[in-house]
Amino acid sequence: MRGWYRIRRIFAPRSLRLQLLSRSLFILAGLLLLIGVLQYVFMEQFLIKNKVASIQSQFFSIPLDIWANPNFENGRARGPFLPEASLAFVGPGDSFRVVTKNPRAGSVPRLPAEEYREALGREQRQPHYRIVMDDKGMDQLVVLQRIAPRGRLAQISTSMEPIRDVLLSQLWTFLALAAAALGIGVAAFLPVLRRTLVPLSNMIETVEQIDAGKLDERLPAHQGQLEIDRLSRSFNRMLERLEASFETEKEAKEQMRRFIADASHELRTPLTSIHGFLEVLLRGAAQKPDQLDKALRSMYGESERLNKLVRDLLLLARLDRHPTVDLKEELLSDIVDEMEPQLRLLAGRRNVQFSVQPDVSARIDKDKIKQVLLNLFHNAVQHTDPVEGTVSVSLEQTQEEALLSVQDNGSGIPEEHVPRLFERFYRIDSSRARIYGGAGLGLSITKSIVDLHGGTIEVNSRVGEGSSFTIRLPVSGGGQPTDE
Repeated sequence: MRGWYRIRRIFAPRSLRLQLLSRSLFILAGLLLLIGVLQYVFMEQFLIKNKVASIQSQFFSIPLDIWANPNFENGRARGPFLPEASLAFVGPGDSFRVVTKNPRAGSVPRLPAEEYREALGREQRQPHYRIVMDDKGMDQLVVLQRIAPRGRLAQISTSMEPIRDVLLSQLWTFLALAAAALGIGVAAFLPVLRRTLVPLSNMIETVEQIDAGKLDERLPAHQGQLEIDRLSRSFNRMLERLEASFETEKEAKEQMRRFIADASHELRTPLTSIHGFLEVLLRGAAQKPDQLDKALRSMYGESERLNKLVRDLLLLARLDRHPTVDLKEELLSDIVDEMEPQLRLLAGRRNVQFSVQPDVSARIDKDKIKQVLLNLFHNAVQHTDPVEGTVSVSLEQTQEEALLSVQDNGSGIPEEHVPRLFERFYRIDSSRARIYGGAGLGLSITKSIVDLHGGTIEVNSRVGEGSSFTIRLPVSGGGQPTDE
C-alpha cells in the first residue's frame, strides 16, 4: 500500500518527476523523429543517385558501336541490360521509340520535349534524371543519357519500388531502434531523476515538518545543487526572520501583559488609598480638624502620584505611537545653566556640583532633553542621603559627541539589576520607590527620548559607592571641543 502511494506521488498529474520525465521524453522523441525524417530524405537521395550511377555505369559498359547499331535502336538486337528496366530512344524531331519494356510496369513514360532538349545540352557523363508516375500510378525513375556522336538520347526507366522497399525496411529498423532507445531512456532516466530530485524531496519533507511551533528547523544548504542550495538559503533566511518576528511578537505580548498588570497595580494603589481616606472621613473624621487635615494631605499626595503616573503613561504611549522629535541646533550648556536653580531646589540639603563645558551644542529637542536631565537628577536625589548625599552634573564635548552625566554617591545598583533598569515599571526596591512616589517609568522615558535623538545611555554603578548615568548625543558637524 505504501509502495502504491509512492508511485502515485511520483506519477501524479502535477508531479515534477512526471513533468520532467514526459517533457524529456517528448524532446527525445522529437529529436528521434527529426533524425528519422532527415535520414529518410538523405537515404532516398543517396539510393536514387546510386541507382542512377549504376544505370549510367551499365550504359557506358556497352560499346558505343553497339549503341550506334541501327538494329539495336530498332529493337531487333537485344543486348544485356537492366532486366527490370524499360529502354527507349529519343531522336530528332522529338521521335520516341520504345526498345524494351518492363512487363511489371505500366507504359513507358514520355517526358516533355523541354526535358529532352535540356538533356541533349548536357555533358555525356552528366546524369539527367526525373521521378515520374506511369499510367498505373507507380513511380518510375527515368534516366536520360546522350548518345554521342549521333545526338540521340537513351531513356532508361526503372521502378522505384526496390528503392522504396529498402527505405521502408530502413524506416522500420529505425523505428524499432528509436522505441528501444526510448524504453531504455525511461528505465535509465527514472533512477537518475529520482536521485537528482532527492535534495528537493528533502526540502519538501523539512518544510512539511515546519509550523509556527517549529520555526527553528532549517533546510540543508549544501546538497551539491546550486539552485537548490540557493533556494534553501533563501528559505532559511525567511525562517530566521519569521522566527525573530514570532519571538518579537511573543515578547511584545508578554511585555504588554506585564505592562497592563503593573499599570493596573500602580493605579489601584493610590485609588485604594484615596478611597480608604474617604471612608474614614465619611465615618466622622471630617468633624475632627486634625484627622481631616491629615487625610486631605494624604489624599493630595496620592492624587499627585496618580497624576504623575498618568502623565508618564501618556508620554510613553505618545513616544511609542508617534516617535518624533523636533531637532534644532541648541546649546546644551545653556540648558544646564538654565535648569541649575530648579535642580538645586529639588536636591534640598544635598551637595550639588556642576561641571559644564561652555558652548557645547547638538541637534536636540530642548524640552525633551530638559526632561531627560530632570529624570536622571530626580532619580539620583531619590537614592542619596538627604544630608550627606552628593549629586554631580557634568557636560563636555568630544570630537563626535556631547556627554551629559549625572553621578551620585548613593547606595548603588546591584549588578544583576543593571540590564533591566530601563524596563517599564521595573524597580530595584519597591518599598523604597513607593516612599518617593516612583513607578519605574522615569528611566524608560529617558531611554526612549535618548533613542529618538540617536544617542545612547550608559550606567556605571557600584553597590555602596553610587551610580553614574551618561548620555551620549551625536554632535552635528563634528565641532572641536572647547576648553573651559
